[in-house]
Amino acid sequence: MIATAIENKNTAWLGEFPSHWEVLRIKNLFTEMDSRSETGSEELLSVSHYTGVTLKRESLESEDDHLTNAESLVGYKLVQNGDLVINIMLAWNGSLGISPYNGITSPAYCVYRIKGDNNPEYFGYLFTTNLFKAEFRRHSTGIIDSRLRLYSDKFFAIFSVVPPKDEQDEIVQYIKAQEDKINLFIQKKLRFIELLKEQRQSVIDLAITRGTNRNTKLVDSGEKWIGKIPHSWQLRKLKFCVSLNSNEIQENEIDEEVFKIALENIDNWTGKFIDTGNPQFEGKGVPFKAGDVLFNKLRPYLAKAFIAKSSGFCVGELLVLTPNAEYFTSEFLFQRLMTSEFIDIVNSSTYGAKMPRASWNFIGNLKIPIPPIEEQKQIVSHIKTETATIDKAIAKAEREIELMKEYKEAMIAEAVIGVTK
Repeated sequence: MIATAIENKNTAWLGEFPSHWEVLRIKNLFTEMDSRSETGSEELLSVSHYTGVTLKRESLESEDDHLTNAESLVGYKLVQNGDLVINIMLAWNGSLGISPYNGITSPAYCVYRIKGDNNPEYFGYLFTTNLFKAEFRRHSTGIIDSRLRLYSDKFFAIFSVVPPKDEQDEIVQYIKAQEDKINLFIQKKLRFIELLKEQRQSVIDLAITRGTNRNTKLVDSGEKWIGKIPHSWQLRKLKFCVSLNSNEIQENEIDEEVFKIALENIDNWTGKFIDTGNPQFEGKGVPFKAGDVLFNKLRPYLAKAFIAKSSGFCVGELLVLTPNAEYFTSEFLFQRLMTSEFIDIVNSSTYGAKMPRASWNFIGNLKIPIPPIEEQKQIVSHIKTETATIDKAIAKAEREIELMKEYKEAMIAEAVIGVTK
């Protein structure tokens, strides 16, 4: 039968769905679980609006990273395969999912178990739609987004559509089949993008380390990590070619309107600015001016550098380097610092277990091959020309991924309300 609209003011937001489906409060579908770990030895789970419920260890970038900052996981909430886990502070953003694992999760999260003859995966998909995220937001308590919380009593009071169990299963199977196709497409595009980025970096590395004249005579630099360089280039320690600004300014002395940048605002390798809102400074910032090159010394984010187009302040593990015009143009210095060989040698020097970082003493004492200024300009121009086509291809592939993600969202939203064709 054709979908029917619900007129009750508490359920009108559900819109249209098949007339033979039920409408029940979530308290009739899920029960809250609050069993706690006695040992803290179970598998730690994380919750994200991007990936749902996953194993925390799979998100670690290296074996040296810690699963959590908590001293002990005793008292963490137990989760069973099939349980719904919700980060109540981000429910409005879809930070929830049906766990495919047994494990434990933060005591600040809520864990719910399905009642009766229902498929929890159906509701996992349903609750991540924009329709339900908006309703979760409406029922959350708090003044600003970062303080919103969806408590269990509010969650349980929300109404949900409930298809017959066999239809729940069919919808889940349909979504999974479509997801497999979409995910395969995205994986192929991501691999394509990685290959393009490798090609792009190869173009830059070759131009920066060898110049644009393939017939130029090469000589041994005397530095193992550098190898051979064009005979007309000089070799000097970086600290003699740039000035390091270490003049820290207290947070309360920084004008709120001044441009600020942090690590999360810098794209890996490309140095493009990512607008994530005004970074929140905690303590101190380092001033920079137009033409300065900011270079990150923290290992998890080592391949990050930025050319300042205006004055401002940076926060975090960013070195502020002012190039000496006798030795470097800003753009060449940026590209020089971002070559694979330079990143590798700096990376090899990092120290510290939790957040490994390189020291300016090490970086500043590295000898750097320096072409004449005019040749630097030619090299930078060559790089821009050669990478322009690659950058367009990367942008096109990234846009295709975004469109496919939008399609996936729409497909799930239609499927969970009974529209699968």
